[in-house]
Formats: sequence, structure tokens, C-alpha cells
Amino acid sequence: MQNLQQSAKSMGLALSHQQLEQFETYWTFLLERNQVMNLTAITEREEVETRHFLDSLALLQVADLKEKRLIDIGTGAGFPGLPLKIAEPTLELTLLDSLGKRVTFLEEICSKLELESVTCVHARAEEWVNQAGARASYDYAASRAVARLNMLTELALPYLKVGGAFLAMKTSHAEEEIAEARGAAQKLGGEIEREYDYTLPGTDGIHRIVVIRKVAETPEQYPRRFARIQKQPLV
Repeated sequence: MQNLQQSAKSMGLALSHQQLEQFETYWTFLLERNQVMNLTAITEREEVETRHFLDSLALLQVADLKEKRLIDIGTGAGFPGLPLKIAEPTLELTLLDSLGKRVTFLEEICSKLELESVTCVHARAEEWVNQAGARASYDYAASRAVARLNMLTELALPYLKVGGAFLAMKTSHAEEEIAEARGAAQKLGGEIEREYDYTLPGTDGIHRIVVIRKVAETPEQYPRRFARIQKQPLV
């Protein structure tokens, strides 16, 4: 993981020997479990380091996660949440995914990494928000999911405290999504605060983090059922 260490350093992040060993364990177990279930199409070490680990760590460029509470919505194989937890051990993390097999993998890798203050949840985002202690209780929500930004915003903002922020990971070609999400964010008690563009070490492609700040309470009727969100997305 020497390349990961050097690349992280170029992003202003210092990874310890223990953290690098955790990333090594993560990569090894990801490949092992990927042989029996679909976790990632990216399996080469350098690609995993860049497109999964470093891409996840880019969120630390826009948010101080020290002793904060974050929910990763649609986390899949743990991105971006688990790399953030490895890099910032004080983070209290919830990994949320609707597929039970993925959540089992997440529980197994968290055990192997001996991570504390991580909760793995098998549920849909629009449903689990109604669990006690979930709504309006997080400092940050994050997602690399492929859904449109206005739909993700409806799923994410109800989890946030006023003053918290949704960190949405998108491409640099997301102008149309961002434009249609402005109205949705306003209806949900949020506003688009900034857009942060970055390039991963060793690549040319530009990625974008959209920071949506929660400035008021989200009305109780949100989030709606996902079928309704899909059929009539907020604009």
C-alpha cells in the first residue's frame, strides 16, 4: 500500500502503518468475497486504491469528520464510509444498504478491521429514517450511489441535524442534476453550499463533491416512499 500512502499524502492525508495494514486487509477481503458475490467490478490493486479508497478519502477535503456522526447511504461494499472510518478513527459511522449480503460482508470486514462505533444496517434509506434515534441525528450523510441528486437529497437530508451537510459524490458533468436538485434541497430544508472538483492521483478525470447544507428542519412528510420519489422527484 505504499502507492496509497504517497497518493494520500499528496491529498494532505497522513496514513499510519496501522491504517495502511487495515486498507490492505480491506482490499484482500474485498477480492476474496467478490469471487462469490458482486461487490465491485474493480479488482486490480491500483484501481481499488485509486477509484475506491482515495476517492472515498477525498471527502476529507471538504469535511472535518473528527468525532462526528456520519451515515453512508447505499454504501455497497463500504464506500465511502469505511475508508473514512479507517482514516478518521473517531468517526461514528452508520453503513446503510438495502441488500442483506452486502451488509453481511460489511459486518465481516468491520470485525476483521477491529473497528469500533460502526453500525451496519440492512434497510432502505426511506424506511430506516423512522427508527428511533435516526432522524435528524447525524452531522453528515454521504453517498456515492448512482441515483439522481434530487432523489438522493430527499433520502439524505431527513437524517441530518440542522447545520449538518450531505456530501454527494458525483462527476464533473453533474450540472443538470445540481440544477434540478436546488429546488428539491430548498423544499427539504437544505441549500447547495458549494461544489468541490478534484482529480484523483494518477488520473485525468474530474470528480465533484456537492455539499448540501441543512439550514432548516425537513418537513415530516419527507422522505416519501421510494416508488413515489422515483415517479415524482422533487424539483
